[in-house]
Amino acid sequence: MTAVRVWDLPVRLFHWLLVLTIIGSIVSAKLGGNWMEWHQRLGFFALGLIVFRLVWGVVGSQHARFTSFVRGPSTVWQYMREIKRADAQHTKRYLGHNPMGALSVIAILTVILFQATSGLFADDDILMRGPYADAVSKQISDWFTKLHKLNSNVLIGLIVLHLLAIGFYYFVKRENLVKPMINGTKSATDEELQAVLPETPRPVWLAWAVVAVVSALTYAVVARPFW
Repeated sequence: MTAVRVWDLPVRLFHWLLVLTIIGSIVSAKLGGNWMEWHQRLGFFALGLIVFRLVWGVVGSQHARFTSFVRGPSTVWQYMREIKRADAQHTKRYLGHNPMGALSVIAILTVILFQATSGLFADDDILMRGPYADAVSKQISDWFTKLHKLNSNVLIGLIVLHLLAIGFYYFVKRENLVKPMINGTKSATDEELQAVLPETPRPVWLAWAVVAVVSALTYAVVARPFW
């Protein structure tokens, strides 16, 4: 087994910052009151994180790019059939996201993106008013408010499924998915390494450039109207 770099630093920072942001958003929404101001700020930050991940999924390192892990229905179905087997050797191992993990990533990114975007137009008439609530009619704003609340339950459901999947891989498949997201490396056989294209590291300045552009746009378009 050889240690191989899978998750670059931008992906790992994005992952854990998003975890903290979503936890903070859920807690602040439950607390209500003055905490709703922080709820909105965390929503802006979550939106910036998602936009960064979408951009990094195009220009980032090999395993960060969507083209490296988003696969067709036949591959997903085949993987679902294989993973039911007790013997892990019969399940094809992926160094990056496996086909089911890819679906989870796309689903979570989509749901969080919609949650953050809908919050911009929401207005509950009590505690929360999005910076663009006045840009649409009251009827549409109320519609976004309802969807924002409903979508929060969808997000919590996806998080629970994500945690259950991590537990399944750890206890059943004997594969730790959390550790690589901390140190960035996985152990791979020579056969697995031969099936993967050589990694082309992305320069650090590229990640910081994406962060700078996304941060500036998020502040100018989303956060600035709020303040």
